[in-house]
Amino acid sequence: MRIPLTWLREYAQVPAGATAEDVMTELVKVGFEEEDVHRPLANISGPIVVGQVLTKVAEPQTNGKTINWCSVRVVPEGTEQTLTIDGIDPSGVQGIVCGAHNFVVGDKVVVTLPGSVLPGDFRITPRNTYGHISAGMIASVRELGIGDDHDGILVLSTLGLDPELGTDALALLGLDDEAAEINVTPDRGYAFSIRGVAREYAHATGTPFTDPASLVTVTASTGPGHPVRLADEAPIYGKPGCDRFVARTVRGINPSAPTPTWMSSRLRLAGIRSISLPVDISNYVMVELGAPLHFYDADKLSGEIVVRRAAAGETLATLDGKVRKLDVEDLLITDGSGPIGVAGVMGGASTEVTPGTVNVLIEAAHFEEVSISRSRRRHKLPSEASKRFERGVDWEVADEAAQRAVNLLVELAGGTEDTTATDAGTEPAPVTVFLGSGFASARIGIDFTPEQIVSSLVDLGAVVETVDGGYSVTAPSWRYDLVTPEDLTEEVARLVGYDLIPSTLPTAPPGRGYSRAQQQRRRVVAALADSGLTEILAYPFVSKAANDTFGVAQAGAPRAAIKLANPLSEEFGFLRTSMLPGLIEIAKRNHSRGFNDLALFESGLVFLPSDTLGTASIPPLGAKPPEDVLDALYDGIPYQPLTIGAIFTGKDSPAAPGHTPRPWDWADALDAARLVSDVVGVELVVEQGSHQAFHPGRAAVLSLRNGDVVGHAGELHPKLLAEHNLPARTVAMEINADKVFAAAADVIVAKPISTFPVATQDVALVVPAAVPAQAVLETLREGAGELLEDVTLFDEYQGAGIPEGSKSLAFGLRFRATDRTLTADEASSARLAAVELAGERFGATQR
Repeated sequence: MRIPLTWLREYAQVPAGATAEDVMTELVKVGFEEEDVHRPLANISGPIVVGQVLTKVAEPQTNGKTINWCSVRVVPEGTEQTLTIDGIDPSGVQGIVCGAHNFVVGDKVVVTLPGSVLPGDFRITPRNTYGHISAGMIASVRELGIGDDHDGILVLSTLGLDPELGTDALALLGLDDEAAEINVTPDRGYAFSIRGVAREYAHATGTPFTDPASLVTVTASTGPGHPVRLADEAPIYGKPGCDRFVARTVRGINPSAPTPTWMSSRLRLAGIRSISLPVDISNYVMVELGAPLHFYDADKLSGEIVVRRAAAGETLATLDGKVRKLDVEDLLITDGSGPIGVAGVMGGASTEVTPGTVNVLIEAAHFEEVSISRSRRRHKLPSEASKRFERGVDWEVADEAAQRAVNLLVELAGGTEDTTATDAGTEPAPVTVFLGSGFASARIGIDFTPEQIVSSLVDLGAVVETVDGGYSVTAPSWRYDLVTPEDLTEEVARLVGYDLIPSTLPTAPPGRGYSRAQQQRRRVVAALADSGLTEILAYPFVSKAANDTFGVAQAGAPRAAIKLANPLSEEFGFLRTSMLPGLIEIAKRNHSRGFNDLALFESGLVFLPSDTLGTASIPPLGAKPPEDVLDALYDGIPYQPLTIGAIFTGKDSPAAPGHTPRPWDWADALDAARLVSDVVGVELVVEQGSHQAFHPGRAAVLSLRNGDVVGHAGELHPKLLAEHNLPARTVAMEINADKVFAAAADVIVAKPISTFPVATQDVALVVPAAVPAQAVLETLREGAGELLEDVTLFDEYQGAGIPEGSKSLAFGLRFRATDRTLTADEASSARLAAVELAGERFGATQR
C-alpha cells in the first residue's frame, strides 16, 4: 500500500517536516513492514516552470520532419528573469525548438529551463539544433515521469489549469509530494486505504485521527433509486455473496472534464494510473475509504440489476476486451441483458463508462470474500478492487463511499445528483468475543492493566463491556479478522507496544531430546551420506501411472492412492505411494545435464490410504476436541510410513590413472538397504523376488526375521529405464524405515570380541536350483549352533558334474568360542550338524 503524505495529513496529524521514512518508522511500531519510498523529485530537479507560447513557426526540414521554432515566456509579463543560470534569457522569453504539434500560440505549458534534470538523468542545456540555439524544452508527461504519452507536450489547459507564468510546475503537478509504501498482511485488509493507515498512524503516535467517512454527509433520499435485487438464495461459502448494494445516480456530467492535478498526482503516487475523471474518482474513493466502487453508464443499463450466481454456459465480455466463460460459482452483476460484471473483480464492456457517458450509476457494494477471491483466481483477473474485497471491506461505509463519489462528480464533472437512492441488503450480526481478564497477560507474558486492555480495544473502534471474568468485545465493522480471544490479545500487545514484550527464551524441560524414531532416522541418513550417497528432496506429487508401476509389486494388483483436489499440475495429480518415481525423475534430470555417475537417496513419507479417508466434519476452533472426535480425525489420515529410497546410475568413482571405475550393480542397492538396517541393529532377510518395476531376474525382496516384507532392491526394469532415458543396469532400493525402526532393539549391545583363535571350514552343498541360497545359509546358521560366528556364500555353480536342475552352493563357516580354543572335532561336529539339517530341509548333499 502506497500512502501519499499529503493525503495522509488530511486525516492524521503527520508533522509538516516528516518524511516517508518517518511515517514508516511509526507504522512499524504497530506491525507493518517497510517496503519502499516513492519520491518523484528524486529524479527531477532544477528550474521547471509554467510558460506561455508567444510564437510558433513551423520549419520543414530536409529529413522530412517539421519542427516548431517557438518563443516562450517563462516569467509574468513586465517582470524580468531573476535566474542567472547559463542559457536563461534575462528577458524571460526563451527560444525553444519543439518537435510536437499539439499546441498553439497562447497555450500554457511546462518548460524545463537550462540546468534542469529530468528522469533518466536527462540534463537540459542550451544546444544548437536545426539552425537555432534551443535553450530549454517544452515537456511531455512522459518526459516529466507522470504518464506514458509522448506524442505531444503537456498543455495545462487540458488539466483545467490556468496558473501564473513562472509558477513552479513541480508543485503545480503534485510532484513535490512523496509516498511511503508498506506491506499489508492478508488479515489487515482495512489498511489498503488512507482511512485505515491514518487510524493506525494515530494508534502509533497517540495523536487524534479524523475518520474521512465521518466527513461525508449522506443526503436523505426521496425514494428508491435504480431497482436492485440480491438473488444469491443458496450461498456457497456460508453467507450471501452480496449482503449490501448501494446504487446512486449522477446525471449530466461533462464527459470531457479533466481530472484535477491534486487527484491525479495522489493516484499516481498511490500506484494507480489516471485514466478519466469518472474512473479516477472511483479509484480515489476506493483508496481513501477502502471501499471499491464501480461506475456504470446508466443509459446502457437494461432494467433491474440482479446480483446472482452464474448459470452454466454464460459468458461475459469484460473491460479488458476478453470474452470469459463463467463458472457456476461466479457471483455476477446482471441486468435485463444478462451479465454485466463479475462482482468485485471486473465490470463488463457493455455498460462501460466511455468518453461519451453523461449519466452515471454508482455501485457501492459489499461482497463475500471467498467468492471474490476464487473468481479472481479462476479468471486470472487481479485488480485493486478484488484485492480489497477478498480481504474484507467495511459493510458500514458503502453509503458514505457512494456519497463521496456523488459529491466529487457533482463538484468536478458538473453533474446533478438524483435525490433517490437504493440501499439493498441486510446488515450482518456483529461479532462479539469474550476476552478473559488474564488471557492476554498469560499469552504475551506482560501484566497488562485493565486500563491498557480496554483503552487499546476502544482505540481500535471496538465496543468493550466489562463482564464477570473479563470483557465482552464487539469488533468494529472494518475488522473482520477479530474473531477469537487470540486476535484481541494480538491487538492489545500491538497497541501497548511490541517493544515491551520481554526478549526471553523459554527454558527447555530437562530430560528431553530427539525421540527414538528421530534418532534412528538421523543415524541412518548420516550413514548413507557418509557412505557417499547424495541426499535429495523430491516433490511428493506423482502421476497415476507412476503409482500404478511402483505402488504395488505385481501389475494389476489392487492399489489405493490419494488424488489431489487442486494439483499444481494435472499430470502430477496424486500423492506418492513410493519414493522411486521422484528419485528417477531427479536422476533423469541430472543425466540430461551431463551428470551420469549418480548415487542418490531420499528419506520421506509415502501416502498409503485405507478405506477411511478424511472426516465428515471439522471441529470448531478455540477448544480441544473430545477424544472420540480426535480419534475419528486420526482414522481419516492415511498411513504415512517413513520410507528410504536410493538410486545408482553410472560408475562408483571417476576414472583415474591406474584406476578403472566399477559400474554400480544390484549388490550396491542391497548394500544400501543393509546399511539402513545395520545402523539400527536389525538383520534383513534377502531373498530373490519380483516387482514390476525391477528386472525379472535381478530383484530381491527384503524382509524382517518375522517374515514382514519391508522393501525391494535390485536392477530396475529395462523397459522402465528406456522410457526414462536412463542407462541400462540402473539399480535402486526402497525400504520401509518405520518397520525397520520398530523391529530394532531399544538398546544395541555390541558383542565382545573373542581373544581365542577362529576355526574355519568350508562346505559345498548340492541343492535343487529353485532353493534360495539365503534359505540354505539360514539353515546352516541354525544347525551349526552357538559356536558358529559367521557364515558366507562365496560360490554358486551349475554345470559339468552337477545334476541337471541342481546347483552347488559353497559356504565358508567360521567357528569361535568365547571361553576357549575350539578343537577341530568341535568345529567339524558343528559343521556336520549344519549339513545334516540342510539335508533334512532341502535334500542337500555334500559335493
